[in-house]
Amino acid sequence: MKNQNFGIKIEMTGITRSTAAKVIAGYFHTEATHVGGCYDAYSVRDNDGRMWKIMRDASVRCENRSGQNASSLYSVEFVTPICNYDDIETIQELVRKLRGAGARVNSSCGLHCHINAAPHTPKTLRNIVNIMAAKEDLLYKALKVNVSREHYCQKMDTRFLDEINNRPPMSMEQIKSMWYDGEDYSYRHYDDTRYHALNLHSVFYKGTIEFRLFNSTLHAGEVKSAIQLCLAISHQALIQKSARHAKTVSDNEKYTFRTWLLRLGLIGDEFKTARHHLLKNLDGNIAWKDPAQAEKQKERLAQKRASQLNDTVQNTNENININEPESETATEQNEDSGFVMSM
Repeated sequence: MKNQNFGIKIEMTGITRSTAAKVIAGYFHTEATHVGGCYDAYSVRDNDGRMWKIMRDASVRCENRSGQNASSLYSVEFVTPICNYDDIETIQELVRKLRGAGARVNSSCGLHCHINAAPHTPKTLRNIVNIMAAKEDLLYKALKVNVSREHYCQKMDTRFLDEINNRPPMSMEQIKSMWYDGEDYSYRHYDDTRYHALNLHSVFYKGTIEFRLFNSTLHAGEVKSAIQLCLAISHQALIQKSARHAKTVSDNEKYTFRTWLLRLGLIGDEFKTARHHLLKNLDGNIAWKDPAQAEKQKERLAQKRASQLNDTVQNTNENININEPESETATEQNEDSGFVMSM
């Protein structure tokens, strides 16, 4: 999983592109260059010679740091170069710096993660399509995809899903033909097929598998979780012999999704934060598959605690009776002393 290259785009507002570029340059102790062009882009070179970009995105609803409407100068898309797993910490730190400078996100902003498609074959691309199709309902709930963004991250095209499973492709050209429904629009930057949670247009246009279903965030832990999830899904598609596209249905979504995350390899303390962020929006019991079992366990624990409390009270009372001497009556005390008072 960690050997895959990736890139990420984070849409935001609250600050201008110029300010965002200066923040990035300040972190690397380099200079920001205003490239301009149709995206009014800025570029920042890091210490390894890679270019980090700040660009305009027309889909962003522009606001200043107070949340008031602002000009298009406040449309900001942060674009990383090709990264490796160790770069995640750098990305997190840059996100913190941008947020500290006043950057913010709103419901118009998205986060897109690109995974290198070079290691993939027709078989593994079919795997990733089926993995996403099976889990997309749970994913949309777990990630709380904004309704306003669903046009830009649609669920799997059922026509494409049926075709890729009824006639498993043997070549990348066959997958391309299926994706574009018999045509070839891979040369188009803004082809409409790109607006899916799993975007394979990006495979044919620039050589990356794009995941588009994340709401934007400037929470460093959530950004890391998104990257790790995409890497894990891609890795699972690469190593899995086959994958079914039947929808996963569960009456305990949190347990089901957690089990899937563990199967993806997001297990142990290293991925504890990822599991937390990816599970926090789901209902259910994380420890028990059957909610009824969880309720029965609660009852058993309650009965056990009540029994333990009762035993503790009884033992305390017995100790009091054994250890405390019986008190003498006033008459007995007086008789023992030889003094009797009478009227």
